[in-house]
Amino acid sequence: MARLLQAPPSKFHPSEWHTANKMQRATTESQTSRSEHMTAESQRLLDEIEKTTRKMQSDVNKEIEQRQEEIKFWKQELDNKLEQIVCETEVLLTFKTRLEKSLESCKEPLIIAQKCLLNRQKRAGIDLVHDEVEQELVKETEVLHRVIALLGRTLEQTNEQIRLNRSAKYNLEMELKDKSAALMVDDYCASLTSNTPDIRYADNAVKTEGNFVSPEDWTDFSNINIEKADKQISNSLALAALIDDILFQTANDMRKQRETVNAAFADRVKEVKDAKHKLEMLLAMVMNETASQEENIAALKKAIADKEGPVKVAQTRLEARNRRPNMELCYDTVQYKLISEVEEITKNIQRQLKDTLAQAEIELRSLGRRQLSLEEEIQVKENTLYIDEVLCMQMRESVYINNF
Repeated sequence: MARLLQAPPSKFHPSEWHTANKMQRATTESQTSRSEHMTAESQRLLDEIEKTTRKMQSDVNKEIEQRQEEIKFWKQELDNKLEQIVCETEVLLTFKTRLEKSLESCKEPLIIAQKCLLNRQKRAGIDLVHDEVEQELVKETEVLHRVIALLGRTLEQTNEQIRLNRSAKYNLEMELKDKSAALMVDDYCASLTSNTPDIRYADNAVKTEGNFVSPEDWTDFSNINIEKADKQISNSLALAALIDDILFQTANDMRKQRETVNAAFADRVKEVKDAKHKLEMLLAMVMNETASQEENIAALKKAIADKEGPVKVAQTRLEARNRRPNMELCYDTVQYKLISEVEEITKNIQRQLKDTLAQAEIELRSLGRRQLSLEEEIQVKENTLYIDEVLCMQMRESVYINNF
């Protein structure tokens, strides 16, 4: 009953119905058109983004490839410099060994030269002379001291250059290690694709702050290390040439001075032997003269002794005649002759024979002193020859100057 009493629903006009249908169609067509446009725009955007993404990835791949080539180039440059500096360091190490051996070899010649000078201080008398041998020995010690000082300074310079080379080598090795690590990273990056299993999102991956350097700084760093290595290589080459020249020159100087000293020794020994020979000849002359003088003295003494008889006879006769009696004690010719005989014989004995004997004995003593002096001088020469020829020259035979 209640429903019967409700008002009937409002009725639409047919025109409204047609209008409503048109509006539904128009709205649907508009929505569909917009949707189609959006779909088309989305597809275009997808295609464009896909193309852009592919292009960017391709560009990045090319950049990575180019970067790999750059790293390989610099790595090769660094490898070359490392090889060169290692080679030059090995050369210097060889030269260092040569310097050390050369320096060590100077000790024995210096000790021997000093021993020669010390031994020659034991020369005696007039032979203790500052002769050419001593002058050349002093010069030899000076040459050896200069050589030792020069080799020592050169060895220090070589050690410092080796240290600088090793420092440059260390820098090259560190950069090569970094380059190898960077190349491995870029090789890994070059291998990645969208289908690689282990790719992932990384937080804060896009950053340009912190320890990043510019490409210019990156290139400059390698250039600086290579330039430093080049400088040390150049210095090493120059030093090696210098060391070679020093080793040659010092060995030549020592050898030349050694030969000069040996020649001076040989000349001096010859000179001393000649002097000794002349002294021995003089000694033989003195000894012959001594023998002759001894014979002369013996003859003089005999002559004096032989005159004692005639003197005694004459004096006995005078004594007997002095006992003649009275007028017979006459100073006759016999008396005169006897007195003259005694005086003459006495004068001959005293003034001539005895004076001559005294002079002969003085000469004999002088000859004795001369003989002693000559014998002492010969001993001096023998001592000098023993020092120079036996002690010094034989000791110097062990000295040999090597070219290290």
